[in-house]
Amino acid sequence: MSLPNLTLTALPGLPMVQVGDDLPALIAASASAAGITFTPRDVLVVTSKIVSKAEDRWVALVDIMPSDEAWRLAKITGKDPQLVELVLRECTAVSRAAPGVLVVRHRLGFISANAGIDQSNVEGGDAGALLLPRDPDASARRLRDGMKARTGVDIGIVISDSHGRPFRMGNVGVAIGVAGLPALRDLRGNPDLFGRTLKITLQGYADMIASAAALVSGEGAEGLPVVLVRGLTATGDGSAADLNRPFDQDLYGG
Repeated sequence: MSLPNLTLTALPGLPMVQVGDDLPALIAASASAAGITFTPRDVLVVTSKIVSKAEDRWVALVDIMPSDEAWRLAKITGKDPQLVELVLRECTAVSRAAPGVLVVRHRLGFISANAGIDQSNVEGGDAGALLLPRDPDASARRLRDGMKARTGVDIGIVISDSHGRPFRMGNVGVAIGVAGLPALRDLRGNPDLFGRTLKITLQGYADMIASAAALVSGEGAEGLPVVLVRGLTATGDGSAADLNRPFDQDLYGG
């Protein structure tokens, strides 16, 4: 697929998101103030953090009573037992526990460190933690519907998070919520440059979009949680759940 005009633009001026905020309204206002108008097939990559804030996914650690298992894992990992208890509540299985490391199978089906629970760039500092959205695919659909209602344009939505990877250093952007575009592209049956038929190629399309957007939004104090991606041509409507490897094929997550 040729993408000669692919552009990524961070939307400026978005305020600090608070509980109950209307994200489509905030995003539409930010785009309008910057002179940005949306076109069909545009994709907005929205960081999970602001979605979680709007959906009131912040938890005060003082309210968390660690279980015996949380205390056990806290001793192994050196992590706060209240934080470990939150991780256990958000996961279905523990994959790896070691000093400084707690990798789990999230209730949403993917493998991640600390169940995606975050304390960076969150008001309240060490007193609390921010959980991932309860249902990121549903959140993406609501964002898509809200943006169409405000702009009249049907655009795609990717809700992104950052994950590490087995055997590779560094985090990359991944899609945990998708609406209005394919999450996974099956390229099997297509020819390569020399006419040989592709037999196993599945493209993590939404993950690639999320990772590209992370280069623009950053992960620190940049304050750019929404990125407009323009120039994509693939059509379809998938979900981030499409990207989860079936349990019986997972050689690493445990």
